[in-house]
Amino acid sequence: MSSMRGLVQFIADLRNARARELEEKRINKELANIRQKFNDGNLNGYHKKKYVCKLLYIYILGWNVDFGHLEAVNLISATKYSEKQIGYLAVTLFFHEQHELLHLVVNSIRKDLLDYNELNNCLALHAIANVGGREMGEALSADVHRLLISPTSKAFVKKKAALTLLRLYRKYPGIVQLEWAERIISLMDDPDMGVALSVTSLVMALAQDNLDQYKGCYVKAARRLKKIVVDKDYAPDYLYYKVPCPWIQVKLLRLLQYYPPSEDTHVRSLIREGLQTILDAAMEMPKNVQQNNAQNAVLFEAINLIIHLDTEHDLMVQVSSRLGKFIQSRETNVRYLGLEAMTHLAARSETLDPIKRHQNIIIGSLRDRDISVRRKGLDLLYSMCDASNSQPIVSELLKYLQNADYAIREEMVLKIAILTEKYATDVQWYVDISLRLIAMAGDHVSDEVWQRVIQIVTNNEELQVYAAQNILQYVKADHCHETLVKIGAYLLGEFGHLIADSPGCSPIEQFLALQAKFQSCSTSTKAMLLSSFIKFVNLFPEIKPQLLQVFKAYSHTLDSELQQRACEYLTLATLPTDDLLRTVCDEMPPFPERTSALLSRLHQKHAGTSDKRTWVIGGKDANADPAEFNLVQNTGLKRSFTNAGAAAKANGKPAALAPSATNGTSTSLAKDLAGLDLSADTPTSSQAPNLASAAHLSPDWQIGYNRLLLRPEGVLYEDVQIQVGLRSEYRGQIGCVILYFTNKSSAAIGSFTTTIDNRSADLLKIDTKQLPDETIYPDGQAQQMIMFEAKGLFTDPPTIRISYLAGALQALTLQLPVVPHKFMDAAGLNAEDFFKRWRQIGGPPREAQKVFGLVGKGRTIDPVFTRNVVEGFKWGVLDGVDPIPKNLVGASVLHTSEGGKFGCLMRLEPNFETKMYRLTIRATDENVPECLLKAMVDRLAQGISADGMANGR
Repeated sequence: MSSMRGLVQFIADLRNARARELEEKRINKELANIRQKFNDGNLNGYHKKKYVCKLLYIYILGWNVDFGHLEAVNLISATKYSEKQIGYLAVTLFFHEQHELLHLVVNSIRKDLLDYNELNNCLALHAIANVGGREMGEALSADVHRLLISPTSKAFVKKKAALTLLRLYRKYPGIVQLEWAERIISLMDDPDMGVALSVTSLVMALAQDNLDQYKGCYVKAARRLKKIVVDKDYAPDYLYYKVPCPWIQVKLLRLLQYYPPSEDTHVRSLIREGLQTILDAAMEMPKNVQQNNAQNAVLFEAINLIIHLDTEHDLMVQVSSRLGKFIQSRETNVRYLGLEAMTHLAARSETLDPIKRHQNIIIGSLRDRDISVRRKGLDLLYSMCDASNSQPIVSELLKYLQNADYAIREEMVLKIAILTEKYATDVQWYVDISLRLIAMAGDHVSDEVWQRVIQIVTNNEELQVYAAQNILQYVKADHCHETLVKIGAYLLGEFGHLIADSPGCSPIEQFLALQAKFQSCSTSTKAMLLSSFIKFVNLFPEIKPQLLQVFKAYSHTLDSELQQRACEYLTLATLPTDDLLRTVCDEMPPFPERTSALLSRLHQKHAGTSDKRTWVIGGKDANADPAEFNLVQNTGLKRSFTNAGAAAKANGKPAALAPSATNGTSTSLAKDLAGLDLSADTPTSSQAPNLASAAHLSPDWQIGYNRLLLRPEGVLYEDVQIQVGLRSEYRGQIGCVILYFTNKSSAAIGSFTTTIDNRSADLLKIDTKQLPDETIYPDGQAQQMIMFEAKGLFTDPPTIRISYLAGALQALTLQLPVVPHKFMDAAGLNAEDFFKRWRQIGGPPREAQKVFGLVGKGRTIDPVFTRNVVEGFKWGVLDGVDPIPKNLVGASVLHTSEGGKFGCLMRLEPNFETKMYRLTIRATDENVPECLLKAMVDRLAQGISADGMANGR
């Protein structure tokens, strides 16, 4: 830039211009000169660059320079870096996503992405990240992904490629292919901390929308966190004020919160060790502000993860004691984070007692000088409220409502209304609080609040008299908010006759109270008042003349809605008979049972954020369903007033309005909230192929699998790069499998990852006790220990996905030989007992049978081999039981931890002449599914007949 004297002088001239006219004159002169130079077409690269720089400066000042756009595009194709750099800078400033000339640069950008020059790669990535739209993203995303995963890409190129993909995904989720998941996750193991940080940011965004597809990141995050925090495995450059890599620590801790707590012992141990180290490191509060901020950022994210896991009781005790100190801190940020973490604790904790100890301090936070702290205090009070402290909390919220900021009043009203309904056990208290709330909040009361009050009063007879009396007193007051008039119009129209004999509540007094508010109300409220008056015609004939005057007066109003309504009501009230009037004005039926709309409106305020929360504001009952962390949010209501009224009628007792401890059922808001966080472009997890499933088994997987159906150890799979060995031991319903991974190549393989897919999760429990090393050196070996527990009668064996980096990503999907017969033990029976049980069982569904022959030319029935196979399948061969000596009969017991033991009987009848077998298996228990018996028959028949299994017996 310093060498461009003309550009420097031009900028100096503009800065020295003393008047707007002089600046404009100088710019117009320069634009004319540049236009002439461009038209001549004899410019070299240097001059093109200089003139485009001048145009950039002029454009920044707000002038139109459209004629120079094509010259800027041409500079991108320049061979010199300085010229190409200015071209890209101009494109990113001049163009936007929808610019009509943007398609002209796509091929040039692709060429630079494919270039071996890292600087050109970075310029292209910058351009895509700044101005790339859907079309450019779809055209170039594959090239960006190639740069990200290429083993030849430098670390700074990978960082920019990851952030470019992140930017594209946030705007157009469909651009990132689901097939890339495994390769992207592997980069979380990159030795360069900057690459790992950028890729983790990308994975965080991707995993929120595709939890199953990116579940492999969970173990990666746990391992990387342990490496940084415990093993101190990081470069000195990434030590920020004595805190190692705080940015990636925070992201890893947040990523772990997106998934349910792992059931693997080893993974839990990794996370626990990392969290404990973080807590220990934060025991002393440093005086340095930067160090304090970094340490607190990591600490509070660790606290949120501890609360999310909800299984580490020792850590939870430490967290509870620390949060009490944090909410009393002098620092605003610490108070805010402490209140947020305590709100999370209230959403997950089984008991609220540790939080209730600080109730006075939390109430005091409502008067904090910072509005963000006040908001968090409100959230925490809402979450920690239960039957024991609901009345004092609601009273304090009502007191604060009078002076609360307008920005949070509507949210306060919603929360007070929900708490009042949820924990009201006294009729008068609910009515008093609800009407007082509406009177105080005024314009901040949403329609859902007053409509919910009407629903509850209508559905509960014990509320109707007291509510009608109270609302009448509010309407009689000189200053009555319009929302109270709406409630009064409905309740008095429906239940005014119940209080007509009470002092001060006569029909004429009810009418005059409502009529006095008529002129000051909006059109919709006036319509409700007219509907209330036609109800009065039916209920109170003695004031019919006064009511007819109102209808006549409004039958000539200019408002078409009120005019039509008044005319219809007037005609209805003046009919010769009252039959139609009584039918039309009959008492409204109870509202159908449905979830409160208040909760739906409250949760909408927290929906649609870029980083989806894994919990909702509210108590544990509001977070009762852990199956859906981001998409389904549950209500905090134990039951609606309608349910309470129904229960009271059934029991013949007064209804408690919402006793939270008496009913364990919670109502889901899934239907109300479905889709709030999803855009049309967001892919669902159902579209993502599960590469670890049996549908993607690798070629030749069955060779080792069939062999290991009979043997406790051997080679499960082998190719030119890797060998997978297996050793197993089974005792009853428990099995232990150790996998050995041997690197047969001459180079190290990295990012070694295993993922197990359990198709029988409810019946087969899997617990990983040890994970393989991430890097396996040549001729080196890593091992993984997995524990299996047969909880029930499963049929589908688990599969394992093995992926690693050996130049490119290599992946295998193998089926593990963990099948029901592995959990069987041979049993002994005499002939009498065997055939007695055999005959009692009968045929299907407690029987499976198959006739099969031998596979392979020249094979004959070998009794010794056949017996070895049967015993290899854990059958106890019963000698001398079958009257035909050539037949084999056997018995075994199948062990399960939850279903108990299941007896199984087997009979194998060989035919030496035809070389055929008839195999029959029967179950002594009727709970054994027929599909399991068929699977056992098929496996045993395959073991006896197949050549492959015969060779590996």
